[in-house]
Amino acid sequence: MSTRPDVKATVGDISSDGNLNVAQEECSRKGFCSVRHGLALILQLCNFSIYTQQMNLSIAIPAMVNNTAPPSQPNASTERPSTDSQGYWNETLKEFKAMAPAYDWSPEIQGIILSSLNYGSFLAPIPSGYVAGIFGAKYVVGAGLFISSFLTLFIPLAANAGVALLIVLRIVQGIAQVMVLTGQYSIWVKWAPPLERSQLTTIAGSGSMLGSFIVLLAGGLLCQTIGWPYVFYIFGGIGCACCLLWFPLIYDDPVNHPFISAGEKRYIVCSLAQQDCSPGWSLPIRAMIKSLPLWAILVSYFCEYWLFYTIMAYTPTYISSVLQANLRDSGILSALPFVVGCICIILGGLLADFLLSRKILRLITIRKLFTAIGVLFPSVILVSLPWVRSSHSMTMTFLVLSSAISSFCESGALVNFLDIAPRYTGFLKGLLQVFAHIAGAISPTAAGFFISQDSEFGWRNVFLLSAAVNISGLVFYLIFGRADVQDWAKEQTFTHL
Repeated sequence: MSTRPDVKATVGDISSDGNLNVAQEECSRKGFCSVRHGLALILQLCNFSIYTQQMNLSIAIPAMVNNTAPPSQPNASTERPSTDSQGYWNETLKEFKAMAPAYDWSPEIQGIILSSLNYGSFLAPIPSGYVAGIFGAKYVVGAGLFISSFLTLFIPLAANAGVALLIVLRIVQGIAQVMVLTGQYSIWVKWAPPLERSQLTTIAGSGSMLGSFIVLLAGGLLCQTIGWPYVFYIFGGIGCACCLLWFPLIYDDPVNHPFISAGEKRYIVCSLAQQDCSPGWSLPIRAMIKSLPLWAILVSYFCEYWLFYTIMAYTPTYISSVLQANLRDSGILSALPFVVGCICIILGGLLADFLLSRKILRLITIRKLFTAIGVLFPSVILVSLPWVRSSHSMTMTFLVLSSAISSFCESGALVNFLDIAPRYTGFLKGLLQVFAHIAGAISPTAAGFFISQDSEFGWRNVFLLSAAVNISGLVFYLIFGRADVQDWAKEQTFTHL
């Protein structure tokens, strides 16, 4: 990582206004062909891989528990009618599926398994974010991506060995995934100009929705054709392949990137020249604890991820049980909200930066407005779901609208920590991930409890609780949220705890 003097020296080579404007014009002509947008697309691919690995169990678990017939032995005979290729293919698929075991897991056990990804995750974000902020995100993110992808390949073996081993593997996998989701934000401290911060982070973050869409779309088909274990084999293999792209193409600092143009490098460095983003070894912990704007973001993270993890874990189950859809159709229907959300995340980021660059709205107004839209409307929609369950089309419309509108939060409270303390981005993202994963550990377990107690009213209680938690976080954020750099995050002399 480049040091602060290096950056200042680079800035010193450029005259304050004139050359910066020239650099801005050059970069505006490049648009999405710039290296920084290419970096956002690579991070999108990494988030795609991580979220396919997070979601694959959600789509596979109905196939893992619903088939109560004992698995039969595959036919050892190799004789097939030479003229019936379709029949041969169908028999082959049956043999694949026969080798996929089924388990007697209650709804409570399923909720624990789905939540286990988050049980150990709250231990890793702060160290991951801190290390990534000090030493750079390249190897932190790359290592986490490889570990998570490698362990995904072994989930079928762990499930066959027992629930305890599966839970342990998921806990370790969750820690590795935190390294990716937390460490990547340290890259934007050096790469994202303030007027492009929302669009770059949302392009990268949209990989989460894209990954969920693909695994839900293909997962049900894979479970019905060749068996649920191949959901883990395929997406684990894709993640391992992504590592080959990550390590040679990613650099922590544009100053050191071998392929970036001189104009784009000057533009990024100059746009960040007035922002103190150099990380420090010590942290103003006491000041952070007393900071209400930071607490507003923390509470908002917990509440918004409560709803997110509930929807991510139980959308396939809701569609298959309430709409009585088979595995293939359940996967396709479950994927629709996520693909719409992927598109809306990017559009929301572009809209936020447009409003900011044209000075139509202040930054804090944009953050609070987008958060309010992304919380209120989805909460109302989800609470209304039990009353439209008799209509398949209306249910899917509500799920899609909820996902689309909630994506506005990605340009609101969920990116606000980059505004208030850019020099502590890695650490703060780790802290925020702790709150998010605590919500992820509790919410699916609570949902599983409600559903197991009352199959008819359980879903209504799940949506009511999620909406109440979400709106409570919004109220706290609207009161205490800020978008200016906090005093404790500025370069000055203070007492660290």
